[in-house]
Amino acid sequence: MAIPADQKTQRRLAAVLAADVVGFSALMGQDEEGTLARIKDLRREVLEPKVNDHQGRVVKTTGDGILVEFSSPVEAVRCATEIQECLAATGSRESPKALQLRIGINLGDIIIEADGDIYGDGVNVAARLEQMAEPGGIWVSGKVYEEVRDKLPYSFEDRGEQQVKNIARPVRIYSLQAAPTDTAAPGTRPALPLPDRPSLAVLPFTNMSGDPEQKYFADGMVEEIITALSRVRWFFVIARNSSFTYKGRSVDIRQVGRELGVRYVLEGSIRKAGNRVRVTGQLIEAANGRHIWADRFDGELADIFDLQDRITESVVGAIEPSISRAEIERSSAKPTHDLDAYDLFMQAMAHFYALTKPANEEALRLLGRALELDPNYSSAKALAALLHNVRVIQNWGDQTEAETGIRLAREAWADHGDDPTTLGRVGIVLAYLARDYETALAATDRALLLDPNSAVAYRNSAWVRMWVGDWQVSVDHFKKVIRLNPLDPDMYGIETGLCFALLVGGRPDEALPWVQKAIQEKPTYGAALRGLIVALVELGRLEEARVVGQRLLAQDPQQTITLANRQHAVRDPQVRERIFAALRMAGIPE
Repeated sequence: MAIPADQKTQRRLAAVLAADVVGFSALMGQDEEGTLARIKDLRREVLEPKVNDHQGRVVKTTGDGILVEFSSPVEAVRCATEIQECLAATGSRESPKALQLRIGINLGDIIIEADGDIYGDGVNVAARLEQMAEPGGIWVSGKVYEEVRDKLPYSFEDRGEQQVKNIARPVRIYSLQAAPTDTAAPGTRPALPLPDRPSLAVLPFTNMSGDPEQKYFADGMVEEIITALSRVRWFFVIARNSSFTYKGRSVDIRQVGRELGVRYVLEGSIRKAGNRVRVTGQLIEAANGRHIWADRFDGELADIFDLQDRITESVVGAIEPSISRAEIERSSAKPTHDLDAYDLFMQAMAHFYALTKPANEEALRLLGRALELDPNYSSAKALAALLHNVRVIQNWGDQTEAETGIRLAREAWADHGDDPTTLGRVGIVLAYLARDYETALAATDRALLLDPNSAVAYRNSAWVRMWVGDWQVSVDHFKKVIRLNPLDPDMYGIETGLCFALLVGGRPDEALPWVQKAIQEKPTYGAALRGLIVALVELGRLEEARVVGQRLLAQDPQQTITLANRQHAVRDPQVRERIFAALRMAGIPE
């Protein structure tokens, strides 16, 4: 006998979210009526509104749980994250009575019954993940991770393949933590997975000179060591900005390894006295605190480059003895032979990172002196060009700033000596100030070839690639920056870049969460506010865009379409017009 059509089994692919209240039985034992009332409030005020916001369907509720179906795993993860953020905020105000949830999410084939209930392995795996998650946590299956990993600005920790009850095959599991809502200090972030190469972070060395004014020298030495190690292409080396977030703090090496996702940590001290320099260093295996290597290096200030080479060679040899000396020598190119010019350059670098107008002016003054001593110092020219580029962006000078920046960048390009940092800075300046995209691409591509570990090289390449319209490569490179530089205090700039790359690619829905995160971290960042306006307009949220437009004008009354035309280096005229049209719709004047 034929089965009636309305009784046939229906199947479809769906993202399934399962959640339950942590410690439900104990809570009921302590306060049955109060617990039930709080759970009802939770469903009415948080769960059901968030599910509706993300186009989900509540399949059923139990005494302590909820089962939800989504057509999109991206929306399922967004919903789960917002739920946990709401509960975390409530918990901080109402503890100890606040409720906590565990959430599991899976993507799989489900069976739909006539009454709307769902069954199958797609549901079972979600339920098992929910049971395994920590209080306040979100665990997702490997299928969900693969779908959302490049679309959401969240961190994931790989928990490996695990055998799940009543599921025949092991399930790959990832735990998720939403991006922090403030610039949290290291120690509040999830562990990062280890790369498949030897991985290393170099912490700021202690200045033992007894003179606080010499801290620039210690910091400069560490930066040179990081640069040299990152050019060893078999290594994975964390960027300077992330390593330096630990400066001046007493840290647990195991914690550093977890937060930066590295196997080894190098720490040490520097003492500079007269013409003598002493550097001590120790290499530690982060997972267990075991010392791999320790040594002391003494030398004359005149031999500073040789000292750097010896330290680099010792660290590389301790980690990977098979790497040839030729590779180490290649990674330690000398920027100048004038030590006074080099010292001035390191002082300028300390001011460069301050990102203020007075610091910018002092850095340019020091670089001017360095170039008087060594007129062919291409690294100093490239840094000076970048400082002039910053002055143009910040409206700190007139048209001569752009002309000077372009001249210095072209001089550095003519004699870059295959220094990847110099090449990357040249690329940014020539693309932004001169709109010379072809030279900029050649410079940034060469920088990446020479230093495939450099977060700075990837960041520069990402911006240039975005400006020329190669948005997919730009997105990939911005995400590599985030992994190489996970604790960068200026992460909002990278997130804003990701927003604009996705906008260039016509993906405002994916751009929006990145720029929202950037603005959470830096509410006054003008570029992020402009990116938010464009994303909102292209998503049809015009009223919200106008509110942001008023906010932008309130903090920068000089903001106009004419100024935006100078601030955006995107080559494609159609994309530029999309940006300016969105700004006009948000109320930005001509």
